[in-house]
Amino acid sequence: MDSLGNGNNTEVTRFTLLGLTNDPILRIILFIIILCIYLVTICGNLSTIILIRSSSQLHHPMYFFLSLLAFADMGCSSSVTPNMLINFLVERNTISYPACTIQLGSSAFFGSTECFLLAAMAYDRFVAICNPLLYSTKMSTQVGVQLLIMSYVGGFLNACSFTISFLFLLFCGPNRVNHFFCDFAPLVELSCSDISIPAVVPSFTAGSIIVVTVIIIAVSYIYILITILKMRSTEGHHKAFSTCTSHLTAVTLYYGTTTFIYVMPKSSYSTDQNKVVSVFYMVVIPMLNPLIYSFRNSEIKGALKRAWQESTFFVKPVIS
Repeated sequence: MDSLGNGNNTEVTRFTLLGLTNDPILRIILFIIILCIYLVTICGNLSTIILIRSSSQLHHPMYFFLSLLAFADMGCSSSVTPNMLINFLVERNTISYPACTIQLGSSAFFGSTECFLLAAMAYDRFVAICNPLLYSTKMSTQVGVQLLIMSYVGGFLNACSFTISFLFLLFCGPNRVNHFFCDFAPLVELSCSDISIPAVVPSFTAGSIIVVTVIIIAVSYIYILITILKMRSTEGHHKAFSTCTSHLTAVTLYYGTTTFIYVMPKSSYSTDQNKVVSVFYMVVIPMLNPLIYSFRNSEIKGALKRAWQESTFFVKPVIS
């Protein structure tokens, strides 16, 4: 154990991440799979940001939030995936106390920011479908910036609740974290101090964010559904549904896994199940989001087609 002597006690200065598996063959297979997922995540989300910023047809609040969501996905995945890949290649993966604090805070920040962004996107769809004549007023640039600031402030406060609670924990015994990253729950299990308050505060803040954003999303889509059912045009039905299906798919995937991790009682599932769900939540979903929006959104597909045509037009073959 990496520790500093302090009388009869020892203070843990480094943690050992046990990772997903000890099987050497399975570790190599998982390394290749997750490396490919991470590369697709970075390329897909970065391409989404560049496409939205460069295409004038996508300069709308909906795509502004989508670019922010892509950035949050890259941050969420990058906070844990590189260290997890290292864990597959080394026999004993250790992480320092400050690095563990940063990893915990960054994953909490980007994860909660994504919740707020998904709620903001639901509100954007509500205004666009239910109040189309007032859309330019209710979703102006100023409103978009305010929602952006609220999302980042909310993510920052949630990250602070996790990191401050972690800093109040004392570690004077085992330092082997049964996870592939510094998640809060397995760290609490290693603490030798009173965890009554430090363990409750992050659960309360994370749970509150999930509940509040789910309510905003649910209310928005209830009004959207009522408005769609009142439409007489079949084409109007199809157009309204097509603008919402991508977002609903992303919401279902994201909140399904976060609810499993942060809301369900810990006694109802094992640590191994938590690891698998965390991989899906932290690694796989950030890869899926740009694919979901690319394949389900006609405007993005159109912008991609135009960008491809322009690139092939400017890159002409040299004939000798």
